[in-house]
Amino acid sequence: MKDIKQYIRVGTEYLKEINLPLISGDSTKIYSKWNKQTIIDDFGRDALNKIRKYEGFCIIPSHLEYKKEVNNFINRYEPLSYEISENGKWENIELFLRHIFMEQYDIGLDYLTILWKHPIQILPILCLVSSERNTGKSTFLKLLKLIFEGNMTINKNEDFRSRFNSDWASKLIIAIDEVLLDKKEDSERIKNLSTSGHYKSESKGVDKAEIEFFGKFILCSNNEENFIKTDNKEIRYWVRKVEPFTTENPNLLEMMKDEIPKFIWFLTHREIKTKRTTRMWFTKEQIHTKALDVLVKGNKTYTEKELESFIIDQFQTLELDELCYSANDLVEELNKANIRVAKSYITSVITEHFKLESKNSCYKLSRLDLSTANNGSWSVYQENRKGRFFTFRKEDFIK
Repeated sequence: MKDIKQYIRVGTEYLKEINLPLISGDSTKIYSKWNKQTIIDDFGRDALNKIRKYEGFCIIPSHLEYKKEVNNFINRYEPLSYEISENGKWENIELFLRHIFMEQYDIGLDYLTILWKHPIQILPILCLVSSERNTGKSTFLKLLKLIFEGNMTINKNEDFRSRFNSDWASKLIIAIDEVLLDKKEDSERIKNLSTSGHYKSESKGVDKAEIEFFGKFILCSNNEENFIKTDNKEIRYWVRKVEPFTTENPNLLEMMKDEIPKFIWFLTHREIKTKRTTRMWFTKEQIHTKALDVLVKGNKTYTEKELESFIIDQFQTLELDELCYSANDLVEELNKANIRVAKSYITSVITEHFKLESKNSCYKLSRLDLSTANNGSWSVYQENRKGRFFTFRKEDFIK
């Protein structure tokens, strides 16, 4: 049935609010451009005076005090279709979240509580990884989609790399399933976006427009070792390895869907246990996992691994807290192990992966002095040298 209340005018454009059918059987409300003359044909010219008029669009995310209209602007952050129930059981969601977050269950609940109560708060990039099947990674994304509905999007790798980003730039959650963003520019872009307050949104045939960005990234991957570029200094990734279910429940998602109104009541009234101490709320130590170590190690090249192994070995052998080497010194040491590598590459590895800067001055090159053998022990010989060198600290290589 035609209803003039379905139409609005934003600026000089006429739009119609329509229900777009989804594969799930549900629908989502969207605004579609509508021709002014078509409205006149359907309702008559006088109907134009009954159409609500707005200055433009805005994006104000809120779940507790949501407003569709803000100062004569239409809020593009979408309202949720369900009503929050009184306190009740959500045992299937609890079991599922304990499976996903395991020993970090409370941090996982804090993460979801912050998403719900403080949607503009910067959060870590959550990564769920496992090379095994039937782990629940995709089900986790589907559960969040049921909770946040149109304010979450599940993308593919090519969607993220596309310059046209208006379909996801204004979402609360940007999830990428089966992620493989193995280029350095991918990693830099996603890291910068995760802490950025503004971003340029772009659509086909439309000029770029700067918007406030509050999106949170969630990545899922079957590749545990190198689905994205990172290094051992990284503080933004929260990587969790998810184990497979012991038994499969094909109805789990539907069972959890029925519990969402009760679960949201719980999140609304829950106190966040983790104190906010960083701009991403959680500290590096709080979200550190063995899965992150696997990712960092998997990002290292053969040469980088050999170089790190040599430096660790020297710390353990020489029992010093600091070691100084030039790029040429390290090339010579790796050559002794039949590893042929260019000086420029060694410099690149040290500056980009170890995050060290060289200094041009005098330094001491430390080695074992085999001529000072005494009852099976060796002394350390330090040779004075001059040139551009790097200083390695034991605490950065041996924890």
